[in-house]
Amino acid sequence: MSQNSELPAIRHLSGKEMRKLLDRYRVTDGKGFTLKDYHPADTAGHIIGHRHATALLNGGVAHLASLQEKLYAQDRWAVLCVFQAMDAAGKDGTIKHVLSGVNPQGVRVTSFKAPSVEEKRHDFLWRVIGALPERGHIGIFNRSHYEETLVVRVHPELLEHQHLPHELVGKKIWDQRLNAIAEFEHYLANQGTIILKFFLHISKEEQKRRFLERLNEKDKNWKFSPADLTERAWWDSYQDAYEQAINATAAPHAPWFVIPSDNKWFTRLVVVAAIVEALDRLDLKPQALTKAELANLEVARRALEAEDD
Repeated sequence: MSQNSELPAIRHLSGKEMRKLLDRYRVTDGKGFTLKDYHPADTAGHIIGHRHATALLNGGVAHLASLQEKLYAQDRWAVLCVFQAMDAAGKDGTIKHVLSGVNPQGVRVTSFKAPSVEEKRHDFLWRVIGALPERGHIGIFNRSHYEETLVVRVHPELLEHQHLPHELVGKKIWDQRLNAIAEFEHYLANQGTIILKFFLHISKEEQKRRFLERLNEKDKNWKFSPADLTERAWWDSYQDAYEQAINATAAPHAPWFVIPSDNKWFTRLVVVAAIVEALDRLDLKPQALTKAELANLEVARRALEAEDD
């Protein structure tokens, strides 16, 4: 039997296989969490092989498109996917591939760069609130509110530009911000927002390889910024900041997925599996129509059937 003839049978993971795969990377309680327990090159080989990955990814993307349509029709839940990572970990490519089959009307991708002058004059959560997904929609944050506990923690001098009262800038500010994020996400969950947070965990060696690829291939030069190399020098500080953030904000209603990202095919597969699993749990169905609405539909049907061709 050819490989192609096998594909239809393996287009989807079973529910048990999906849970086993995702539980390997899902963090719902940050107590005792350490990144050392997650290897960036792991591909869960005993659960799924590389040979089947393309078919599984394509099947997952197609299933996600179907679920998103139901999410939009039901108009009750919202989904927020937060992507965080070191440079070159593959956030943009993962978002592009995972959302390749969904209806753009029901999805909004927001990329958070360095805060603007206006954003710096507000509290650190202000700029993300306006980008939250409405009911029936999927919102994607490419970087997010977590930057204020990551890059600003690594470079605390940035706090000087945020117009904070000096007496409020102390050693506890990072714990305070992480507590505020945890409470904010709890609030969103109680309002019907499904929160999924993805840390794309790349190794320092693989980042170096991808940086060199961007420098050595002319059509990829645009992807490299000298700032990327500057931030790489702070690698250990960033790893510690990510550990602290995940430790403080992982919860059943707002889990982190620490996804090995040295292999892009595996990263994309786990992300789509996590989103599909979360939507499957909602038992999505369109809103039930009232008797009056059903009567109006019947009137419309009869009018159309009565038209002369």
